[in-house]
Amino acid sequence: MFTTIAALRSFVQDQRRLGKRIGLVPTMGALHEGHVSLVKMSLEQCDLTIVSIFVNPTQFAPNEDFTRYPRTLENDVRLLETVGSPVVFVPNATEMYPADFEATVHIGGVSEPFEGTIRPGHFDGVATVVLKLFLASQADVAFFGQKDYQQLCVIKKMVADLNVPIDIVMGATVREWDGLAMSSRNRYLSESDRQRAVILSQSLAEAEKMIVTENIRSVDTIRQVIQSKILSVGEMTIDYITVADPLTLKELTLIETRAVILLAVRLGQTRLIDNVLVKVCGSGR
Repeated sequence: MFTTIAALRSFVQDQRRLGKRIGLVPTMGALHEGHVSLVKMSLEQCDLTIVSIFVNPTQFAPNEDFTRYPRTLENDVRLLETVGSPVVFVPNATEMYPADFEATVHIGGVSEPFEGTIRPGHFDGVATVVLKLFLASQADVAFFGQKDYQQLCVIKKMVADLNVPIDIVMGATVREWDGLAMSSRNRYLSESDRQRAVILSQSLAEAEKMIVTENIRSVDTIRQVIQSKILSVGEMTIDYITVADPLTLKELTLIETRAVILLAVRLGQTRLIDNVLVKVCGSGR
């Protein structure tokens, strides 16, 4: 386990001299099978895998859950040991953000709608810490989950615009047995809220069926169906339901080829996000 950037970088440089391909899985800990799936992808595709565990304060607004975000380092390390013993990087906040730290990475465009509107500054914090992790690990490839789809788009845009020499690989969303997208925040849910939360994946599945099987292309129709299903279970507040281009995240009015349906809701004190990528049958794009 490494706790400083200097020690990690020195270790990685030695590995690179041996010609090893380096993979990185950035996490905030409280690991679950979704994280594990990304670690396994990296272990399969790379010679050396680094898993970072850092609850990044700069991506939380003052009214968000930074202080209560689950921190389960011992359990996380034990879980990683069962997967294949990747290298673990666990810096503290001072290591990542020294007293004189003043830099911020801002990515426009894909960072601005949806999560960017609801959580101003969130993606600046994400982009800044992820770039620092890229530089510290000197990885050849980094693995991110589809569940945080807008975050993935922001990171891809950062890598492209800043010519960062790293490949970005998306892993599919891993779900609970009943369809709920795995998330570290799921442990916040009460038993009754946990039962309600399944409606998110169910509504997305219904929307995908409408588009692919029933050839319904109207975004307004799709959005209304999802909204109706979510509100039918009660106790949920919808932050947004949107259908967008999967590359630019520009909202669509008509689905012609590919689309991503993204949603975010609040259930009690817990905020949940989910999405589905849809390809229209017969589309070559």
